Formats: sequence, structure tokens, C-alpha cells
Amino acid sequence: MSHQPLLRFGVIADPQYADLEPNTGLDRHFRNSLGKLAEAIATFEGEDLSFVMTLGDLIDRDFASFDAPLEIYGRSRHECLFLPGNHDFLVAPDRLPQVFEKLGMPAPYYAFTRSGIRFLVIDGCEESLFSTVADPQAHAAAKARLSRLRACGAINAMDWNAGISRRQFAWIRRELQRAEEKSQPVIVMGHFPLYPESDHALWDSGELVDLLTASPQVIAYLCGHYHAGRIARAGGCWFVNFCGMVDTEASNAFALVDVYGDRLEIKGYGRQGTHVLACRPASLMHDVAALHISV
Repeated sequence: MSHQPLLRFGVIADPQYADLEPNTGLDRHFRNSLGKLAEAIATFEGEDLSFVMTLGDLIDRDFASFDAPLEIYGRSRHECLFLPGNHDFLVAPDRLPQVFEKLGMPAPYYAFTRSGIRFLVIDGCEESLFSTVADPQAHAAAKARLSRLRACGAINAMDWNAGISRRQFAWIRRELQRAEEKSQPVIVMGHFPLYPESDHALWDSGELVDLLTASPQVIAYLCGHYHAGRIARAGGCWFVNFCGMVDTEASNAFALVDVYGDRLEIKGYGRQGTHVLACRPASLMHDVAALHISV
């Protein structure tokens, strides 16, 4: 068992900040997320991190809500990365094209490499009722997708979920192929759960699970959206759903993730659990570990 991680990064899911009264039925306390974010960022400041990733739903609604939480992230010495969730698109239609820019994203979906590990950031909101409001053709296509899912009795046929395009699927396949050619382990990050099947899952969850578990490179998929959190495994891939920060009046939820040559270690804070997840194929991860140590 290796003792030094290849890298460490911070994870936050679903702060869902807005200047709103609490939703007591769902136990969501929107204003309190600013204090929780400040606690998480302050904790991360004491760590040597490659980056901090927020797995969607930075806000609950309204474009102006972005400013207060982003100011807190701006205090961090670490690179803070984002991907959008369904609530991040609950803004005025004319603001929808600005969401990715506001989050500082280079593209709606993109890849980067750190310490020999390839990270894929997917856009699970690509085909949805909420991200396409300003585009009548795309909005109609998303409504038709949802109608077909409901006609089939799919449990994830919910308007708060979404799907991805064939173009994005093709991009994911190309990235996995590049990772295989370079013997790079892959961690995929998105907003919507994929596995196990649930009413919060991405509309394309089954197909994407098949794609990720078929690749020997993919070691984990990290997400938010389902605020209670969950961990499952299919094939050699861990599916880690982090707890939502916005839930409960005072209990926080965020995590540190250490990637080792043979495992992932998740150190949870507040409601987020702590876990050690063995990774396979071990030979692949050990090769990366050896490369990292030699550099």
C-alpha cells in the first residue's frame, strides 16, 4: 500500500446558495451555505491541493446569486473549478448563455491532466428543460426526450434531470481512447448520479455507465445532485455521490480526496462520510505512481 498520494483535491457539492427563506420540507437552508462555503474554503487553505471542484448547483436560482459564493471562492489560494447543475440554469433566459462564463469554465465539457491522471468534466445539463429555455428547438427536443422516457416508465424521467448529446458521448469516447493510449487513469466528474439507478440519475445513465465501466482506465465517477449521497461500484469504477452542502441548518458537507496508486481516500467533513476505495487495475495505478515518484 502506497503512503504518498499522487494528488489531493477538494470537493464541494450543491451549496445551492440564494437569498431565500429555508425550505423546511426539504431541510435546505440556502443563506447558510455562505458560512458553510467559507468553512470549507478555510479548511482547504490548510491543505496542499491540486484544485477544488464544485460538482454543480452553486446557486439555487437567480443569476445575481452567483456573486456572493464566488467571492468566497476568490479568497482561496487554490484553483477553483466548477461544473453546472440544474439549479445553476434557473436564471433569466437572456442570462443562460453566460452561466459557463460566470463559473469560469473553458467549455461546457472539458478535460485536464494532473499528476498523470486524466479528469473529464462532463455537462450533464446539455439536453434539459432548464438549460434550453432560450433555444426553442433545443427546448422542444428536450421535452420530447423527457416524454419518451416517461412513456417507457423510466424512474429518472424527471424535469430536474437532464441528458447529454451524441456529440458529447463521442467526445467522452475519444478522451477515454486517448487515456488508454497514454496509460492514464481517468476520473470523470459530473452533476447527476449514474449508478445505481435512481430517480435522480442522468437521463443517459445506463449508456454512460456501460461506457465508463467498459474502459479499463476509469477508476471513479464523482457527482452531486442527490443530496443524501451514495457510493456504489460497477466493474472497476466507483460511483461516488457527494452529500449536498445546502441541507440542514448547521451541518456542513464537503471532502478531501486523495488519489493513491491503489486507492482513493475520501476524508469527509460534517455529513459527508469518510471512505477508502480500492482501485483496479492495480498495475495501471502503480505505473502512474512510479512515474509520479520518479518525476
